[in-house]
Amino acid sequence: MNKPIRLVLIDVDGTLFGPNGVPQCAWEAAKRAREAGLHLSICTGRPGRGFALEYAERLDPEGFHIFESGAVIVSGHREAVRVSALPMQAYLRLLELSRLHGVPFEVYTAEGGFYREIQHPDLLFHETMLGFKAEQRDLSEVAERVVRVQFVWRASLAWSLVREQILLMPQVELHEATSPGMPGVGFSSVTARGVSKRAAAEWVAAQLGLDLSQCAMIGDGENDLELIQAARLGIAMGNAPESVRQAADVVVSKVDECGLEQALDILRAQLVQR
Repeated sequence: MNKPIRLVLIDVDGTLFGPNGVPQCAWEAAKRAREAGLHLSICTGRPGRGFALEYAERLDPEGFHIFESGAVIVSGHREAVRVSALPMQAYLRLLELSRLHGVPFEVYTAEGGFYREIQHPDLLFHETMLGFKAEQRDLSEVAERVVRVQFVWRASLAWSLVREQILLMPQVELHEATSPGMPGVGFSSVTARGVSKRAAAEWVAAQLGLDLSQCAMIGDGENDLELIQAARLGIAMGNAPESVRQAADVVVSKVDECGLEQALDILRAQLVQR
């Protein structure tokens, strides 16, 4: 007999967080899920600060939570328990591409640093979504461990050229996402090679004495696809693109129509019925 699913990995943008914020039904469903014995973990490209950290602590105060597309894992006590830094040579090349082509660029460090070099309106608006401000500085002088950089872009030849160059770099992984909070804007994060939501999820599961056969992943983006396919149960939100919905085992309603509540209630039921 298959062991029950015990760990639920939950994306933020487009899954927990929608056009009108986090629906109250999601928090109520999370409470029921925890009471039934499920472990809940945020699994997001966002940094472990600001609103994302608040969401994680409310979702499961005792859990492990995955941030920075898998580059940082934070415990329920706000301790970074696993960190994967970008090689410095790769970081400097990515910064060079941003400067050369004029594509807005954010830098995140293991020590909690959040930096930008210019005051671009998309970067400034993104800070309001994150719930904290970036420090403006010369990005070639960042001395902390850089775990992730993010290009915040709108469709253009400049971004296409940058993306082509990133894909040629052997030391890094490219993670691409969108957010309902900023329609028309792409968020392309770059981490060290081998960093992914899946690899981080395997680590979190192991800390709980589990593996991916006892996990579910709930997401809405292409950057969730690998884990949706690898987990025992992959659940796509109704607002996910067709490719993600086709790959999932279950498709629920859109984020603002209580799709996350539906997903968590399905997972809670499989425990209650045993």
